[in-house]
Amino acid sequence: MLLRLLYLTLTNVFALLRLLPMSDTDKNVEILTLRHQLAVLQRQVAKPRLTPPDRIFLAALLHRLPRTTLRRLHLIVSPDTVLRWHRDLLHRRHANASRRKRPGRPPTHRSIQTLILRMVRENPWGYRRIHGELATLGIKVAPSTVWEILQHNGIDPAPQRDRQTWTTFLRSQAHAIIAADFFETRTLTGNRLYVFAAIEHATRRIRVLGATANPTAAWTTQLARNLAMDLHGAGATVKYLIRDRDRRYTDAFDAVLEDEGVAIIKTGIRVPRMNAVMERWIRSCRTELLDRTLIWNQAHLLHALREYETFYNQHRPHRTLCAAAPLRPLPRPLTNPEQLNRLDIRRKDQLGGTLHTYEHAA
Repeated sequence: MLLRLLYLTLTNVFALLRLLPMSDTDKNVEILTLRHQLAVLQRQVAKPRLTPPDRIFLAALLHRLPRTTLRRLHLIVSPDTVLRWHRDLLHRRHANASRRKRPGRPPTHRSIQTLILRMVRENPWGYRRIHGELATLGIKVAPSTVWEILQHNGIDPAPQRDRQTWTTFLRSQAHAIIAADFFETRTLTGNRLYVFAAIEHATRRIRVLGATANPTAAWTTQLARNLAMDLHGAGATVKYLIRDRDRRYTDAFDAVLEDEGVAIIKTGIRVPRMNAVMERWIRSCRTELLDRTLIWNQAHLLHALREYETFYNQHRPHRTLCAAAPLRPLPRPLTNPEQLNRLDIRRKDQLGGTLHTYEHAA
């Protein structure tokens, strides 16, 4: 826009210099010719389109002429429009000048705004509580400023945010949560077998506790005892067990775990996401093992599940654990160029090549 305006100014300056040596008669003839051409163009063009530089240039040239003179001119726009352009130009100039000298309190630093949003994200506090916390840090802001920042970012008031979501509960209590579930599979002959497994949320350690074709109440209760003994032997401090509302869970199953200080949390009806960690493991077990293996009988299923349990806990990387396995921390990274140039990695097959692990050669 500025280049266009500069171009118009320079071309019209040269045109003005060309008019200086001309006589008044020549100028009058040229004016009459241009007026006639303008009248012809006005009959052909309904509404010409002017760019912002054209408007600025016309307003700058014609604002000094009297209104009576403007009304006699054959312009492509009305004189009132030209005068309005000039008023808008002056108004925009005064608005820019007043904006540069904006009165009132200075804007809040971006770092303070980031800190306020961080406090809201990490705590169910209102703007008054955040204002007090900032005061203890030596940061002086008004409570209304904190309120405006929260409103600008679309954050609800504290009473509406002081509700713990299921995701927040799982993350905050992951070290004390274990999830359990039944899932079924079929043998080569079509028999249905039920598998019971449990997984720790914090470490992602899986425990395959048993498999049977007839999950009776006594069998389920014995699984609860085995799970309680296994957790006690591993030194795990579990306070909550998440399970669905399957009828295979009996009152005796819950009573065994409650005697060990483990509270039972039941998921909603048809809400698998409330037990998402366990559901994700079942999917991994199916895609990595059961869908690629022909199960002969119950003994074969238990053998395959034990092998997969060892593989999952000691070798399989997890994104939640930063690529570490539940029972195996990550080794120190290789930084020696000689070791990197002489890598000797061997593959180890499990379950007839269904599972693969890789390790350095001895």
